[in-house]
Amino acid sequence: MKAKPIILVVITLIIGFVLGMLTSAQIRYHKLKPVRVYFSEDRFRDGIYNTIEPDEQQKAKIDLVLSKYAKINSGLQADFRKTFDSTMKEFRKELESNLTKDQLAKLNEMDNRRQEMYNRAGEIG
Repeated sequence: MKAKPIILVVITLIIGFVLGMLTSAQIRYHKLKPVRVYFSEDRFRDGIYNTIEPDEQQKAKIDLVLSKYAKINSGLQADFRKTFDSTMKEFRKELESNLTKDQLAKLNEMDNRRQEMYNRAGEIG
């Protein structure tokens, strides 16, 4: 008879844990959503338009400004990615020369997990 209350408590804790994880994921998704607005020229433009809701007269003038800064923003992101990628390659080259085979395997596993996260994020976004 004592097993039923214990099972009930365990099931309640598991349900609470799952609901907490789902809630946390939704909160993070909604908090990061505005940041994603600036990752592409189209999202940049749409994000600004949705925020300021310009009329047709304003849209013509604002479109010129948005085009200018969308290109600048896109260029900055591309430069950052190139610089970051080359810096990380240099870092890995120096780091790997000081690691054991086991440590290299762990590092490669971490890279694989990170790549899977990027792939899943790409499917969602």
